[in-house]
Amino acid sequence: MVRISFIGAGSMVFARKLIGDILSFPELADSTIRLMDIDEGRLAKTTEVAEAMVENGDVDATIESTTDRRQALDDADYVLNMINVGGTEPFENEIRIPEKYGVKQAIGDTLGPGGVFRGLRTIPTMLDLARDMEELCPDALLLNYTNPMAIICWTLFEATEVETVGLCHSVPHTAEAIADYVDVPEDELDYWVAGINHMAWFLTCEHDGEDLYPRLKASIDDEEIYRRDTVRFDLLKHFGAFVTESSHHNSEYHPYFRTDPAEIERLTGTDYAERMPTATYLEGWKERSDQRDQPEHDIDLEELEIERSEEYASRIIHSLETDTTRRFNLNVSNETDAIQNLPTEACVEVPCLVDATGIRPCSIGRLPPQLAGLNRTNITVQQLTVKGALENDREAIQQAVKLDPLTAAELTLDEAHKMTEELIEANREYLPELA
Repeated sequence: MVRISFIGAGSMVFARKLIGDILSFPELADSTIRLMDIDEGRLAKTTEVAEAMVENGDVDATIESTTDRRQALDDADYVLNMINVGGTEPFENEIRIPEKYGVKQAIGDTLGPGGVFRGLRTIPTMLDLARDMEELCPDALLLNYTNPMAIICWTLFEATEVETVGLCHSVPHTAEAIADYVDVPEDELDYWVAGINHMAWFLTCEHDGEDLYPRLKASIDDEEIYRRDTVRFDLLKHFGAFVTESSHHNSEYHPYFRTDPAEIERLTGTDYAERMPTATYLEGWKERSDQRDQPEHDIDLEELEIERSEEYASRIIHSLETDTTRRFNLNVSNETDAIQNLPTEACVEVPCLVDATGIRPCSIGRLPPQLAGLNRTNITVQQLTVKGALENDREAIQQAVKLDPLTAAELTLDEAHKMTEELIEANREYLPELA
């Protein structure tokens, strides 16, 4: 019997999916699942859902619920993190303040001013979580879902002894998109993907031994297909590889796409880009958050069934517990030089083999130089953000934002400096020790 702790379990839709995944494996169906969140109302809803799934599925799992993080962590074997520090107000500041200066982010949770400051306000809580784990469950594996993925994981690699791996569904979602564009079954794709989170590259992609890249590149000339994923097809055309994460996300990691209103409008309407019908992800996020708190959105508990999703967490736990070998793209430290032409200390997303011996990153060798170059533009921002957070270094934070590709494409250095100071002041509650 394993003990699995969910930190941030008030994210009910996501927690429900991960709980169902765990219970779907007979070898894990007797697990103790501890649900923790500081929001008692949302935690209660997730707990109800989890208990109903156990009862309806007639499994032997034990569901525990608490607002006390240390209680949730005590002697845990696995910790799944999905917290959101601060809620709506800081998220809105991180979108609206840069917008005022002309930096028009799409999502704002990974890079850019939004990603930098989301990282800065999340890191102190993550370090507290890690310190608790070092004391209460030092051998536990931390599986992180919270963005900015690379910034958070990098911080934990550098500043803690906690074994950490970052999980993201962008690789399988991209495989789904590619399969659709070239009209082959997704489960028959064979691919090799590496880079950084939200900017990993399909280095190979085949079906029955056929290289699919010629067909994928030909799709650029099909206006109907091209319009579905404009940014990723443009990156493929100019840099030679298809990138993970959606066009909507990727549009803000590069300097090419979001500085001209007409160019931003050209990105609309793409389904695999997950573009919201609103100006930014913020509006859609606020709307869905409000809906989750409405009584009419309660779930019919009697109809709940145990189902397995595409998420990795349960499969990783199952592989480690049962010595079942699987391969996943995971976010890990590059200390093994998995990608030789990216910094050793960086957080990279690479294929990893998982079984009872642990999580072992595969060797990629060297990325094509143009792809490594695009990754490095983001890695430098991540590195300076981690430095700024761990050393309370205001200058490093300033430099992180000034080196952000989207900010640099839109603002002068003085404008970027002023914007960053305003963001620091807006986040003062989360950065009390910043010089």
